[in-house]
Amino acid sequence: MSALNTRNAIAQRILDGELLFAYHPDHVLKKMTAYSQGPVQLSGDTWAPLLPPIATGWVRKPATDGSLHWHNEAVPEYSSENTALSPSSQILLVKKAEAPTASGPSLASIEPPSTDLSLKIQSQHSAAYKELHSRVVAAGLYDTRYISGYGPEVARYLLCVVSSHLFYQHRWFFLSAVALGALWHQLVFTCHDLGHGGVTHNWYKDRLIAIFLTDFVGGLSIGWWVNNHNVHHVVTNHPSHDPDVQHLPFFAITPAFFKSLYSSYYKRELTFDAFSRSVIAVQHRLFYAIMSLARFNLYRLSYHHLWITRNEPSKARGGRWVWWLEVLSICGFLYWYGGVLCGCGSWQKGLMYLLVSNMVPSPLHVQIVLSHYSRSTADLGPTESFPHRQLRTTTDVVCHPSVEFLHGGLHLQVTHHLFPRLPRHNLKEASHLVKEFAKEQGLEYAEFGFLEGNGEVQGTLRGVANQWKIMKMVADAEIFEAMDPKKN
Repeated sequence: MSALNTRNAIAQRILDGELLFAYHPDHVLKKMTAYSQGPVQLSGDTWAPLLPPIATGWVRKPATDGSLHWHNEAVPEYSSENTALSPSSQILLVKKAEAPTASGPSLASIEPPSTDLSLKIQSQHSAAYKELHSRVVAAGLYDTRYISGYGPEVARYLLCVVSSHLFYQHRWFFLSAVALGALWHQLVFTCHDLGHGGVTHNWYKDRLIAIFLTDFVGGLSIGWWVNNHNVHHVVTNHPSHDPDVQHLPFFAITPAFFKSLYSSYYKRELTFDAFSRSVIAVQHRLFYAIMSLARFNLYRLSYHHLWITRNEPSKARGGRWVWWLEVLSICGFLYWYGGVLCGCGSWQKGLMYLLVSNMVPSPLHVQIVLSHYSRSTADLGPTESFPHRQLRTTTDVVCHPSVEFLHGGLHLQVTHHLFPRLPRHNLKEASHLVKEFAKEQGLEYAEFGFLEGNGEVQGTLRGVANQWKIMKMVADAEIFEAMDPKKN
């Protein structure tokens, strides 16, 4: 029988740089049992969690000889209070001022701070979540509905393609651009499914289809999206780690961003500079104007991702051919879309076509942020269970069945975050099981209407803007008082 792995032994293996824990699909988990090294020692009936080194700014990087060593990219800022906005368990990252004296993380640095959460209750949530997953599997909700689910969607895609082409042939460029934008709006939902491996459930098939639809038809990188989105699912709404809430200089959904946090995803400081301060003060007023142009930012992020990954070694699946296929598909997109713009006859009409086709999908960007922007951004530490975190940081958007296709099924974000690989057309049925689970476990299942959700997000943005204005007024008053000659 294999030896029992104590908590200290596991901690030491983490400090030695071993990768011990990760999210994997079922077939990988089954294969991993062949490499099991033995059970771990539990504290009572539960496992007392440890912090991943990246939570305190430590990552593994290759040295010149190819070996991996610890690298400190940021320093942790521990919460000095215990409030809803900044609990005692919270750790944010800020840019380091000087080189660290330590050569790597220590046992003390991977011990989580104190938390108000009960480890026993969180373990109960996790156990109940596994039972919920078994119910979802037993109900056949992982089976893709190709005809009743994707059939109507393909029909809508073809309608948009034909309409855009016919309008263009008649030189009705505005209507053609609207139809193309509508196509991109609808395609995103299927590209999202493919990125999660939730259509054919075969990585290669899903990725090939995704590259055609996302890169060639839509001009965006599916590789970037998967890389970004997977991180979002793991650390939802964490100010230092979730790229989907890191939108300085345009948006800040928590005052924590006033500290110029370090992003472990973008590997840079999110500087709260003069431009950021001026925009954040009126972010609630600029929200819809900025979101209308959000797709242009997705192009930037996509092409930047392909550039910085050009020299990455081959991965277990896909290899370098996936990267090259993405690049060639993007080039194909630039060729056909560039031809469409040039064919408008004048630069004014081409510019109009460019703006309209890219602004039509903007309601999608608004919908996506509704599910998270008004929810908690607090870090409750590794004691928090996966289902507790997803329900705490995510909300559904309630809408009438007749307009669900406009939301693509992704208005059911709570269920999607609990089961990311679940086919989108089965989310509604699965959400009933999730609501029962939440009620049984005493967890909040948040949901609101589209208009109400917009109000919630506006309230969050306005609240952060007002906090910054107050901080600025206090700082200005202190400066004035310090410089007042009558008081000197």
